Amino acid sequence: MARKPVTAVRAEQCCPSVLAAPLGITDADQLAHGFAALADPARLRLLSLIAGQPGGEVCACDLVEPLGKSQPTVSHHLKVLYEAGLVTREKRGTWVWYSVVPGRMEALRAALAPMP
Repeated sequence: MARKPVTAVRAEQCCPSVLAAPLGITDADQLAHGFAALADPARLRLLSLIAGQPGGEVCACDLVEPLGKSQPTVSHHLKVLYEAGLVTREKRGTWVWYSVVPGRMEALRAALAPMP
């Protein structure tokens, strides 16, 4: 019998597929918070910019120009992604570096995936 990757197992335990069974209140709240954060085009672009970086992390200062938004606006969107648990942040001197939380993204994907 093939074993599932650890991240897939965690995602299923945390947030079952909405197509397989009704969600509990806690799972629904967690998923809704994540999906709400992704419901903005600027945040979707930010997440894709962060995920696409070599090494998987990027300084917030490098996200302003590609997004085409002001620094305060980019900071606001990064804060929303961080509070939704979609990215982590690490302060290094005066700069903040962001990376995607793979397990959290997998939980959102798994919630919409049809069950085998």
